[in-house]
Amino acid sequence: MRRKIFGPAAAAAVLGLLPQLSGCGAPDGGTGDSGTLRLVAAEYGDTPATSSKTYWDKVTGAFTDANPGIKVEVRLLPWADIDREVSRMVKEGEAPDVALMGSYSDFAAQGKLYSAEELLSVGAEANFLQPLADAGTFDNRLYGLPFVASSRLLFYNEALFTKAGVKEAPKTWSDLKSAAKALRDKGVKYPYALPLGPEEAHAEALIWELSNGGGYADGRGSYSLDSEKNIRTWQWVRDNLVTPGLVGPTAPSKLNRADAFAAFLRGEVGMLNGYPSLAHEAAAKGIGVGTVAMPVSDSLGSGEIPPTVGVADWMVAFNQNGKRAEIGTFLEFVYQDKNLSDFVGRYHLLPATASAARTPAGGGLSRTDEDFLNALRTARLYPVNDPSWVTVSDTIKRNIGRAVEPGGDPKAVLEDMAEKAEKAAAKT
Repeated sequence: MRRKIFGPAAAAAVLGLLPQLSGCGAPDGGTGDSGTLRLVAAEYGDTPATSSKTYWDKVTGAFTDANPGIKVEVRLLPWADIDREVSRMVKEGEAPDVALMGSYSDFAAQGKLYSAEELLSVGAEANFLQPLADAGTFDNRLYGLPFVASSRLLFYNEALFTKAGVKEAPKTWSDLKSAAKALRDKGVKYPYALPLGPEEAHAEALIWELSNGGGYADGRGSYSLDSEKNIRTWQWVRDNLVTPGLVGPTAPSKLNRADAFAAFLRGEVGMLNGYPSLAHEAAAKGIGVGTVAMPVSDSLGSGEIPPTVGVADWMVAFNQNGKRAEIGTFLEFVYQDKNLSDFVGRYHLLPATASAARTPAGGGLSRTDEDFLNALRTARLYPVNDPSWVTVSDTIKRNIGRAVEPGGDPKAVLEDMAEKAEKAAAKT
């Protein structure tokens, strides 16, 4: 029988914050007082001024001051390269000791990682937000340590809404369509930006599917990419947004998230799904932004509130070099509230721990950030704890855009994706 991609808790993912627990000392195996650790981390900045190097220089310097026997070498890689490069390093016997990246379960399935219980004190392990901890669990052990997270809300340009005479934020798909028509009639370039390009189409796709009661998994925790609800979702999007020309001049399959965000910051987008950092960037440019939950399909029950989409980035510890004690000491330091909050504040993300989330002043959380944090508490995350997800997500990213092409066949596209997903799952 195939492994479920969502356990019962992760499938619901409607859990509050954990109570703060005190630590119980260093992990078993010593205090980690010697050696050099190699950390490979994704680059979160987009300019030299915002590079993650500044953060890691500060944190690793403070760590070595507190632990003189342990140095940390940091290598930063672009998000587009890091998962592939770390996989190469592991395969060639050159695994880093620690990596901050977008996946973990394939390494866990291969027995390449230390689990949280091997590295962290009981208090530190219990401090992770529960939906994130659920998503980071493989075979009932926490291998993907959530570091930072974000959730998605629908953004709308308030000035463009006013210009188009749209008085209220959309609550249903019909509302969204009506607003998009009004925006188009006033010359807005992208009434609704629909980024289904290969960069991050799996996020936009899941947002739409959840808003119609669908999603990537069924109630048993198996992939359900071609469910009837999902098929109806993409038929509606094709017929009501794409075909009438309400998504802008770029075909959804060619529009990447970064390009959609850039257009939003130029004032060319009426609506799109975004996350906390975009709200802060827009505010810095003087763009008034409203944020609401993704509108639901008209067929969904009025009392039904679908989960939002949540995304987490994972800290993983490789066992290839046998530095469990040193890694544990380092991670206990990195996950201190002051250090995690510093990173969160720099990039306007959400902290992955209950204690950092409970201290907005220390974490630099604004009112907007709090809205996203509340959304994260009921979020549905990708099935990252299934080793096949890397392959399945790539299938979604490269194919879902075809489902909404004028004249395209959503049912055929989703059935083809589902067949590929089942084949990928069967290999794990």
